Amino acid sequence: MPTTEHRFAAVDLGASSGRVIVGEVTPERLTLHEAHRFPNRPTRVLGTLHWDVLSLYQGVLNGLKAAAVHTGDGLTSIGIDTWAVDYGLLAADGTLLANPVHYRDTRTTGAAEKVAAALPPQALYAATGIQHLPFNTIYQLTAAQGTPTLSA
Repeated sequence: MPTTEHRFAAVDLGASSGRVIVGEVTPERLTLHEAHRFPNRPTRVLGTLHWDVLSLYQGVLNGLKAAAVHTGDGLTSIGIDTWAVDYGLLAADGTLLANPVHYRDTRTTGAAEKVAAALPPQALYAATGIQHLPFNTIYQLTAAQGTPTLSA
């Protein structure tokens, strides 16, 4: 009886490195193989810490090529996991407006207090269910108010 094998690529972008893992799944087993790992080095530009999007993009492409070589028969699907709190702003045509700012940048200093003045922490937690951490997206967006990128 032939077994069906599915191959998946998982892209994981962490704070200091990225990697592409190939998972091969049959009814009897799950096998994982690291196809590619690459550094993730944030870049400081004009005092602001950014993700190096072009380097990450190249690392992901290289990883997916390595995954394709490893599997030979192709991939069933690809999934991507990233940082959860950072974001990239896109124009209407899908163009990235600027390099995303790194969650470890200090621009969010004081943003939690501004948010708390408008929305009590208990109400924010009730709406989101996430911890109050200074790098959460709501604080990043608050800190970005009035910047050219957010106003574009």
